[in-house]
Amino acid sequence: MDDERFISSSMNAADEEIETSLRPKSFDDYIGQEKVKNNLKIFIEACKKRRDALDHVLLYGPPGLGKTTMSHIIANELGVSLKITSGPAIERAGDLAAILTNLEENDVLFVDEIHALNRSVEEKLYSAMEDFAFDIVLGKGPAAKTMRINLNKFTLIGATTRIGMLTGPFRDRFGVICRLEMYSPEELSVIINRSAKILNIEISKEASLELARRSRGTPRIANRLLKRVRDFAEVIGKGVIDVEIVDKALDFLEVDKCGLDLIDRRMLQAMISKFHGGPVGLDTIAAAINEDAVTIEDVIEPYLLQLGYIARTPRGRIVLKNAYDHLGLKYPEQGPKQLSLFDGSENNDD
Repeated sequence: MDDERFISSSMNAADEEIETSLRPKSFDDYIGQEKVKNNLKIFIEACKKRRDALDHVLLYGPPGLGKTTMSHIIANELGVSLKITSGPAIERAGDLAAILTNLEENDVLFVDEIHALNRSVEEKLYSAMEDFAFDIVLGKGPAAKTMRINLNKFTLIGATTRIGMLTGPFRDRFGVICRLEMYSPEELSVIINRSAKILNIEISKEASLELARRSRGTPRIANRLLKRVRDFAEVIGKGVIDVEIVDKALDFLEVDKCGLDLIDRRMLQAMISKFHGGPVGLDTIAAAINEDAVTIEDVIEPYLLQLGYIARTPRGRIVLKNAYDHLGLKYPEQGPKQLSLFDGSENNDD
């Protein structure tokens, strides 16, 4: 279901082509994440002066914020090649050995979804990251021998939306750890204007800001909505995106003024109408709205938490007053009902 949402921050097939064409090539063109950019600029400049490989980098944060783009820029700034793979794609140690032995001196290896690496593969990475060597076991039993392959120095850039799933020893081997934050509407407006210029789309300043406000703080969603609004502008408008076209298009797409879509509202309404505003457990919410629990936790919840519409408590999720106001519902004076263990409604299952 998540793939069908226009405001999903997950990558889909249609996003790959547009992201490639809109991807900035340098830090100067990369909008936002100022603290991360400034730190990386210093680290890159220092390692270039030493003519050494950059320390391994871990980028984490919600999907769609530019982790892959950041890895391309790091490689460009270093003047080296970038090899791209993902955690689920490296199934065996042999796959990892093939990738590492093909890296040139100071190259960058980007591993997306690095939290999904097989544990045995992850352990093989330890010596590669620390000693730039890869150990291979030849044979079995008492006759087995270990052969060490020396590797060229390289920089591993890992990207993850779930840093908590990385083991402590693995996380500690990254010298640079950066969290990418959600974007402000003003930053997203700059990104939208830049994308519109590249795509040869005419958009007003007010329209780009309105589109930014509904993009959930995520550049990927902003660019996706820009393409869809362009379609409406060409068919029911005059080919120019203004505020009126943005409102009409996003009404059709069921994206409201705060960037919530039908699934977000369904979750809030289910928590209010079925569970008195909570507390309610994650698995119970998932069953109530027929949605995957992982999708709720990774995609839906972060934005609702950011808006102050829900909160996590030891007993489960609760709906806050801001959400009632947004939905036009009366907030109960006593707040969310504290459900009893004896009324059949306890939902502390997460």
